[in-house]
Amino acid sequence: MTLRRDPVSGRLVAVAPGRAGRPGAGRALIEPVTPEELDRCPFCRGREDRTPPETLRLPEGAEDWIVRVVPNLYPAVERQEVIVHSPEHKRSFAELSDQELELVAQVVRDSEAFWLVNEGHLAGTSLPHSHSQLAWVEPAVPENAAGVAELLAHDELVIVELEGQRAVAHPAGRLPYELLIAADAIGIALYLLRDVVRRLRQVEGPVPWNAWLHRGEHPHIEVVPRLTVLAGLELGAGIYVNSLDPAEAATRLRAAVDRK
Repeated sequence: MTLRRDPVSGRLVAVAPGRAGRPGAGRALIEPVTPEELDRCPFCRGREDRTPPETLRLPEGAEDWIVRVVPNLYPAVERQEVIVHSPEHKRSFAELSDQELELVAQVVRDSEAFWLVNEGHLAGTSLPHSHSQLAWVEPAVPENAAGVAELLAHDELVIVELEGQRAVAHPAGRLPYELLIAADAIGIALYLLRDVVRRLRQVEGPVPWNAWLHRGEHPHIEVVPRLTVLAGLELGAGIYVNSLDPAEAATRLRAAVDRK
């Protein structure tokens, strides 16, 4: 076991690969699609009357939408909106087309709100149709530009790079496969997010995950796959136990192929 400290948040992480073999350490996968899900999904094209009136549709002026933004029916904060990523019933960010991805990036880029993705019930989503959210809140973790730059500079933990931006395994990740994605250009960052989610699904299957965007001097996306559950040590003592060494996580994801 080794102890590491995140230079951005200050959190303490115990990297303990031996924990992966403990009894009951199995992970939850995203449930397969059901006929009821397909029949009742309010985000599919043709069911626009099942959501609140949209605040935006893209492409603008087009009869058929590709991306819609609607108010969240069950907001956790005063203002919260949902970005529906596709008119088709796609269940993962990994399935989005280039056009869908670019339009989602346009929404995120044009907004100043906190952007987040929850994929899978264990990650907090209630509807499987791929979507993300905009919440008008201030992030709880203060920005530490030098710390972000330090984390993204770990060459040995790079998984993939695109046009000068990179996705890296977090050297002090709370959970297995925790990642950071540079987001100087939102469009490139979302291509990298789709890439790493595809790789993760190849390595571990359709695991739940969360991601969110930090804006600021060194904008970046944090990606946290939910392969394990936070317990008393994490919640009470503030010490996170990661059962997969980040270097091994990077090796596994680099070896995976980016494909649908």
